[in-house]
Amino acid sequence: MPALRAARGPARVITVSSGGMYAQRLNLDTLEMSAVNYKGATAYARAKRAQVVLNHAWASRVPASEVVFQAMHPGWVDTPGVKSGLPTFYRVMRPLLRSPDEGADTIVWLATDPGALDSGHFWLDRRRRSEHRVPWTRGGDADGLWELCALRTGAALDV
Repeated sequence: MPALRAARGPARVITVSSGGMYAQRLNLDTLEMSAVNYKGATAYARAKRAQVVLNHAWASRVPASEVVFQAMHPGWVDTPGVKSGLPTFYRVMRPLLRSPDEGADTIVWLATDPGALDSGHFWLDRRRRSEHRVPWTRGGDADGLWELCALRTGAALDV
């Protein structure tokens, strides 16, 4: 954080999330899975949801004049991860998948555009988007997630 705050102009932190998060609500009791009940796609979606919640936590704790925190969804991109992790989805949707350059467009825009300094939002195709597609994914213990991360990393709760 000291290095980010020392940057000329506000520094920018861009969290690359995924549409996979739309399927999960933040629930600290189920965020981590044991080896016995592990499901890769579910774990991925939960982690991506948690990233977006943490993006809000950072944005609410650090003035945008110092560091801007943004989260984004690159769209469904033709990557090795999609091909191997979601083979049926990949096979059916491949003609509609974006190129890696298309997926990176909003990331580059958020990192460089002087107008993209409104902290704490979720973006797709250079536009603010909803973080929820279904009502049951709303809510969750954001403060508890912040505390869990601080505990696990040994970091202080104050920034």
